[in-house]
Amino acid sequence: MRSLLVCLFAISGWPWAIDSQASEARPNILFCIADDLGWPTAGAYGDAVVRTPSFDRIAREGVLFNHAYVAAPSCTPSRASILTGRMFYELEEGAILWSFLPHKYTVFPDLLEKSGYAVGLTGKGWGPGDYRVGGFARNPAGPAYKNLTDFLDTVPADQPFFFWYGDHNPHRPYEAGSGARSGLNAAEVRLPPWLPDHDVVRNDVLDYYQEVERFDHQVGEMLATLERRGLSQNTLVVVTGDNGWPFPRAKAYLYDRGVHVPLAVRWPAKVPNGRVVDDFISLADLAPTFLQAAGLPPFPEMSARSALDVLLSDRQGRIDPARDRVVVGLEKHGPLFPMRSLRTQQHSYIRYYTPGPYVCTDSGPALEFLKQHASDPQYQQMAQWCFGEHPAEELYDLAQDPDELHNLAADPAYAEVRSRMAADLEKYLRDTGDPRVLGTGTNKFENAPRSNANKSNNAKEPARKKAQRR
Repeated sequence: MRSLLVCLFAISGWPWAIDSQASEARPNILFCIADDLGWPTAGAYGDAVVRTPSFDRIAREGVLFNHAYVAAPSCTPSRASILTGRMFYELEEGAILWSFLPHKYTVFPDLLEKSGYAVGLTGKGWGPGDYRVGGFARNPAGPAYKNLTDFLDTVPADQPFFFWYGDHNPHRPYEAGSGARSGLNAAEVRLPPWLPDHDVVRNDVLDYYQEVERFDHQVGEMLATLERRGLSQNTLVVVTGDNGWPFPRAKAYLYDRGVHVPLAVRWPAKVPNGRVVDDFISLADLAPTFLQAAGLPPFPEMSARSALDVLLSDRQGRIDPARDRVVVGLEKHGPLFPMRSLRTQQHSYIRYYTPGPYVCTDSGPALEFLKQHASDPQYQQMAQWCFGEHPAEELYDLAQDPDELHNLAADPAYAEVRSRMAADLEKYLRDTGDPRVLGTGTNKFENAPRSNANKSNNAKEPARKKAQRR
């Protein structure tokens, strides 16, 4: 990777400066994030049902990441971590769905704008919540525009830009039967073992897929816009989701289907293409990555670290040996149920701070079917996996149990693994100042206001989706 030689001095009160080498060809950045797009929902990951030609193209012409994870499987804290390059628990009320992000936490679009970038947002940026309560005059992701074309019309030809496209798809609710009507086949859906193999569930997945395809189509339209304007070569394009898919035992849970998301990145001018990378990436790493690509250093408070070296490498598989793990967690997504997890390629360790039953899944046909049939013998085990008691600790051997169904935390054969992962997780949380383990400031989580003042993030979503279907 070409060394980024940064001269640190103050410009307009900001303690950084543009790298003199990078400033000559600073990349444009197009960040596309879907609402509830979970791994492995893309053809590039082997899903044979959903049609994602745009995502697959970005993966083919750039880099496909096999191990990308959100900081938290919930919209507001996940997006706050992306914007700040910090773990959600470092952000006080910013850790809570429908609360606010305090303005004292720096967000990378502001730094890009200060350094000369044009910044724009379409759709869902930070949220849901009320950014005004936190002290922001606009959404922390940037000023709003109708679409990428309208934004680009305001950007001078010699000015680099950052554009955040936040699609409300595939967030629920869905139009029942839309997936089948679009030509998708319910019989071809591969269901995880904790979901009932029933037409109701299969068609619910098809409707989810259909909205994923809408998002993918919008990404394709923006790629075409870049091409028409001659901007493709030096535009860093990132496509991902903010948390797992909205089905039981996924979104708002720390299992793989809740925290694992698709991630594809393309930058033709700099990034060698056609690569598949196994390094663990947190979406919080995007903030320092974007800044470094723009010739700016990360700000000191960031706990995430840039992945630009991984992008610029010409290697595949595991590139950075230190990227062999990721930490994720949640405070509350509805009910307060604090939990943290350490994930490696071999194991998943989850620590619950208030053990007990936890049910927090977006309502939909799959969830309602499982709840209604929870006592049926053929579905009892599935209901237990989705709605049962959580002990203080869970440990899964992902090589033997990739679906995380058999808790090994109490198994003597895994005592050493459990002890090591528990200690590693504790150390990381302490080193990054998690109030939950330090015993300080958890009132910011527990008493965070739940705002309804900025419903534009989600409340108008069904109407927007209806308009898209016309």
